[in-house]
Formats: sequence, structure tokens, C-alpha cells
Amino acid sequence: MNQDNCFHCGDVCDSDPIFYNEKKFCCNGCKTVYEIFSENDLTCYYDLEVSPGATPKDIEGKYDFLSQENIIEKLTEFNDGKTQIVTLYIPHIHCSSCIWILENLNKLNSGISSSQVNFGKKQVRVTYHTNTTSLKETVCLLSNIGYEPYISLDDFKTGRKQVNRSLIYKLGIAGFAFGNVMFLSFPEYFEVGEFWLEKYKHLFRWLMFFFSLPVVFYAGQDYFISAFKGLRKKLLNIDVPIALGIAVLFLRSSVDIIFDLGSGFFDSLTGLVFFLLLGKFFQQKTYSFLSFERDYKSYFPIAITKIKDGHETPIQVYDIKKGDRLLIRNEELIPADGILISGNAQIDYSFVTGESKTVNKQSGDKLFAGGKQTSGLIEMEALKSVEQSYLTQLWSHDVFNQNKEEHFTTLTNTISKRFTITILSIAIIATSYWLSADASKALNVFTSVLIIACPCAIALAAPFTLGNLLRIFGKMKFYVKNATVIEQLANINTIIFDKTGTITSNKKSTATYEGDILSSSEELLLKNTLRGSNHPLSRALYNILEEHQIITLNHFEEHLGKGIEASYNNEHIKIGSASFVGAKETSVLETNVHISSNNYYKGKFTFYNSYRRGLSKLFNELKKDYDLAILSGDNAGELENLKKLLPSKTKLIFNQKPDDKLEYIKYHQSEGAKVLMVGDGLNDAGALAQSNVGVALSENVNVFSPACDAILDASKFSQLFQFIKASKQAITIIKWSFILSLIYNCIGIYFAVTGQLAPVIAAILMPLSSISIVVFTTVSTNFLGRKLRKKG
Repeated sequence: MNQDNCFHCGDVCDSDPIFYNEKKFCCNGCKTVYEIFSENDLTCYYDLEVSPGATPKDIEGKYDFLSQENIIEKLTEFNDGKTQIVTLYIPHIHCSSCIWILENLNKLNSGISSSQVNFGKKQVRVTYHTNTTSLKETVCLLSNIGYEPYISLDDFKTGRKQVNRSLIYKLGIAGFAFGNVMFLSFPEYFEVGEFWLEKYKHLFRWLMFFFSLPVVFYAGQDYFISAFKGLRKKLLNIDVPIALGIAVLFLRSSVDIIFDLGSGFFDSLTGLVFFLLLGKFFQQKTYSFLSFERDYKSYFPIAITKIKDGHETPIQVYDIKKGDRLLIRNEELIPADGILISGNAQIDYSFVTGESKTVNKQSGDKLFAGGKQTSGLIEMEALKSVEQSYLTQLWSHDVFNQNKEEHFTTLTNTISKRFTITILSIAIIATSYWLSADASKALNVFTSVLIIACPCAIALAAPFTLGNLLRIFGKMKFYVKNATVIEQLANINTIIFDKTGTITSNKKSTATYEGDILSSSEELLLKNTLRGSNHPLSRALYNILEEHQIITLNHFEEHLGKGIEASYNNEHIKIGSASFVGAKETSVLETNVHISSNNYYKGKFTFYNSYRRGLSKLFNELKKDYDLAILSGDNAGELENLKKLLPSKTKLIFNQKPDDKLEYIKYHQSEGAKVLMVGDGLNDAGALAQSNVGVALSENVNVFSPACDAILDASKFSQLFQFIKASKQAITIIKWSFILSLIYNCIGIYFAVTGQLAPVIAAILMPLSSISIVVFTTVSTNFLGRKLRKKG
């Protein structure tokens, strides 16, 4: 680094620099930031990138308005009085150093519990405790270390980014310069006489030089910046060849006119940048038009129970309106901000804050979207509609990610790993040849090879293919968390199913009761206890029993894998396995739900399972390519029925607790299995998290498990094989895209290496190849989607 530059921000120091710890700073602000980092053992920030910081601005008194409660309420997305969460737009985020320091804010302020950076949106999501810090202190801290947030008070929103029109401005300047340079080049093109050539050619050439300056140093600057940052980190990104081509053309052309060797290649240079930017503009517009992420989020899968005129109706969360009365069962997610009306609310906000401590709420208290009810059933009134992107953000919260992608290399990374260095090698070898054969063609060859072989098509193939498939799957009620899951789904070789609520249907189950007659008060308590549970057998029995008056329970507790218990006035009830309610185990192989009242055994409900439509066909489709197993927490009562329904090689394992299922999957993974687990999302959370791909089956309940990678609507269960097959076909589409891109590159490189391709033509062909790949992947995945819908 230049010794005259500031150690923190890299700006040139004036005549009166500030020295501290043998380092030079341009102002007290930069020195203060360095002191903060030093005191908190964070000086390795400067090891990631030389002078990565920004000069902090004078902020004294600037953020006093952030102490006002009404503004805090508007700006924060979560605020329970003890913990607040805010998402701030930080314009200065630009490199790995920024990400590193912004995700270590807790070391600068102990009141901040976590901070996560969204690099693409230049946002940081900060969670902090209000008893030790505040929104104002958090924003001031960010400003003091050179990351001042942009906050719009016009609409009380943070992170509101103004429309970025820089690409349009650069495209306009490059187009203007290209047109004028072409016009000024006409006399030389056509050699139109001594008057023009001798009298004005030097003027025209210098005019072309000046027109090229804003093109190279403004319109094309992004390519140089990206290439420079990559090289500084010892990475060869896809902008290195482009930046090299532009630089070589400009330098060679400048030398030509300075020493009067010729008119240079300013027409090719300005045309090259113009068509590169035009291609980027069309790619940007195409991607925005398809809008995969937005469309995907609009189909988010959770259902919720709405209460209207005493009737309970399941609705999709995006149908929730302000004022709707909602029923939230045990282990269900609160989908929208609201007011608690009735019930014992024990809310777990770990989805939002990352901390699993539950919070007690009383009637009239505010409830925040993303909290999970953990103690029975509550009723609430929605204060606003659901924000789909917010729910998706909760689903993808880093706290719950086991980072299954850590040891998974995507197809794009595998193929394009050494692409740039290969192209550079070809360009250097070809240029070396032409320098000895025909030096006049060497520059064109070097530039054309670098431009025509740009791997943009390779970079776009996977995002467009998998992004479009995410949208298609969402429309068909198969909701996949991200594009990487589709690649992992295509690689599985083992599929494990839960039984109750997964391969069996709650809606069609029937049951008979055997035991002492239940009193009316016991029936009332039984019905209302089942009402608060989301276990498949609880939902099935609740639907079978007659309607009863709705009461608010004094106590409710659900023991995963065992049963539920509740009390009302002096009555106490237990519902679940025989051992849980204190009954003797029977040798009869049946699916039973036992009941005890006030510690006295009353009897049992025996279930006759109704298996999902298309179960046998699905398993027969899967058996050819996958190892199949069923892990059930029930006893072996359905063993004989399942043997008749399912292929002979299907493994049937019963009496499995949640931990047993997890260990079973872990063992098979150690043997090389790539496991897909299909479960109900409640008892199977551990197994879903352990598997390579975890799919939770949803049947009109709001069981929102962060452990799952995808949620499948129960009505589409029989299409699971088609979804897996489509994932494999999507990978095939990506591979074909790579092949097409390789063909483009081979043909283009041939013409470039042999000196038959001008750089400006290469610049036109490069975006056209990228756009053709986008069209190919979009058309192919849409065709794939139509095939899926026909089979559905």
C-alpha cells in the first residue's frame, strides 16, 4: 500500500496526517475505527483486504430521532421489549472484509447478539438486547466504523434502496461514443481523398481517443474493478479476460495515434464495451422479468386455521387479512403480527431471534410473526397480512441451517473451476503465434479470444434452470427451500418414509373405541385437548369425534413420541401410548391411542389406517432406482397390510423413537447413502435435519419445521417420483447448456485464434450466446413443467 494513504480507508492523507501505533490515518474518524478494532482484537479485518474501510462521517446528534418509540416501532421488524431486530441497508458493503466486520458486530457491542449480511441486497440484519443497547447505538456504531446505514424517514422504512440507473447511464455513454467514433472512422474506412485524410485525420483520431476515455474509465469500470478485486484475492473471475481485452485495445490504440502508426482500434473498443453492456442490460431485464424468487415466495406453503362465526376453516397464509381471527395450535407458527385473544401463550421466538427461550404472553399482548406456540392452543387477531419474503427468510435462518451444502459442490463450480485460466492460456498461445506470423493480427486475436470465450452462459445456466424449476414446483405445491436442494435431490439413492401422517391419510382414518364409557365432561376435555395438537393421530381422532363446546384449558403439554396431557378445572386427561397413560401393553398388533382420566385408565381408540392414494404405484416407481424404507413410531400392527401394498424389498421398521430415526439415517449416510427423508415435520424434525434432503408433508396444518428442505402438499404425495425425476432432468438441461456453451466457445475460439473474428463481433456474439442459453433453459424447464402438470 502507498505510504501516503490512510491505513483504514486508503484515501490520500493531506499535509497534516494523524499517526497512531506507527500507522498513518487521514482523519480522527479512521483512527477511532482502528482503535475500536484494536481494543476488540479485530485487526485481522485489515488482513482480508488492504484499506477496506470507509471514512466515518460526523454523526453527533444525527440519529437522535431513533430514540423515539413510534419510529423504533416502524423501523424494527421484531420488538418484544427485550429483543429488537432491524434490517438496515448499508451502501458501503462491497467486499469480504465488509461481510466479516458486519457479522462480528457482537464483538464491538456486547448488546448485539447476532448480525447477518445479505451481500446481494447490501443489507445487514441485526438482533440486539434493548437492556444493554438501542437502535440508535447500533446505527451509531455502524456509522463509526464506516458503514453508515441509509434510512428513509419518508415512509419509515430501512433498507429502501433507490433505483440503480448506473447501467443505463453507462450504456448511453458507450452508445453515444460508439456512434461518434464510427462516424469519425468513415474517412479512413473508405479512404475518401487527400483532403480528409491529410488535413483532418489527426484531429479525427484524437477525437476518437477522447470519446474512448469515458467509455474505458466510466462505462467499462465495473469490469476493471471486479477483475482487480479478484486478482487481489488471487482469484481469476470471469471479468479478468474482458478487462484485459479492453485494456489491451485502449493501450494499443493510444500508442498508434501518439506515434502516428495508424488510427487504432477505437471503433472496436467502444463497440466492444457498448455491446457488453447491452448484453448485461438484456440479461438483467430477462432475469427481472422471469422473477423466480418473487414468484416462488408468492406460493409459500403454510396453511392456518381461521375462525369465522364459530366455524374453523383452513386457509393459506397469504389469504390472511387484517382483523381475521386465527387459531394457533401447539407447535404451530404465528404467520402474522397480531393480538392474543385467549389461551395460554408460551411463544418460542427462536425462529426470529435465534434464542430458544420461551416468552409468556397474556390476553391483549402483541404477538410477532415467526413465533412458535409451545403450550397448547391460542386464538389471536391478525394486525396485518402476511409478508411472504419474511416467512421465507425465517425458513432459511442461519441458526437452523445445518449447512448441508458445506460438503456439496454444485455442478457449475465443478465445471467452471479452471475455465478462466484455460481461456487465458489459449489467448496467450494464439497471440504468441500471431506475433511471429502476422503481428498486425495479434492484438485482434488476443482480444477476440478473451471476449468470445466469456463464461457468462455457463454462469447463467444453473440459476435460470433451477430458478425456473423452483417456481414450477411451487405452483404444483412442492415448495423447495433453494436451488441447491434440487441438485441434492437429483443425487439421492435412498428414500425413507415415516408412516403415520405421511403414507397414511388423517382425513380418511376410522377408529373404534373399546373401554369404559367417557362422561360428558371427559368427552369435552378429550375433544379440546386434541384440538390443540398437530400430531397426525390427534388430528385424525379430533375429526372423528363429535362437535363439543370450545373451552380454554388450564394446562396443556405435548410429549413428543409419547402423547399429550391437559387439565380443565379439576379434570386431568392423558392421551397417547399405553405406557404414557399407565396402561398395560397389549400384544395385539394394532395402532392404538390410549386414554386415562384423573390417573384412571378409561380405554383405547383403535385406528384402521387409510393409506394415501397412489401409494403402491409410487413405491413401485421408486423401487427401480432407490433403496426404500419405512420408519414408524407405531407398533407393527400394520406390518402385514404394508407387505401386501409395498414392493418386497422395502424395509419396514417399527417402534422407532425420533432419535432412533435420526441414528438410522446417520448410519446409512456413513455407508455412502444419499438420503431423502419424508416425514410429518413434527416428530421427524431430527431425521429431516440429518438427511441430505428432508421433505415435510403438509396437510392443512401450520407445522413449519426449519429442519426441512422442502414442503410437499399432501395432495401431491403420489407425484413425489415425478418431482425427483424432474430434478434429475433439470441437471441434464444444465449439462446440455454447458455443452451448447462449449460448442459456442469452440467455434468462436477457432475463428478468433485464426484471426477471422473482430473484437466488436465477439462482443455482439457473447451476449447473444448467453441470451440463447437463457432461452434454452427457460423453454426446456417450462416444457418439463407442462409434462409434470399432465401427469398430475
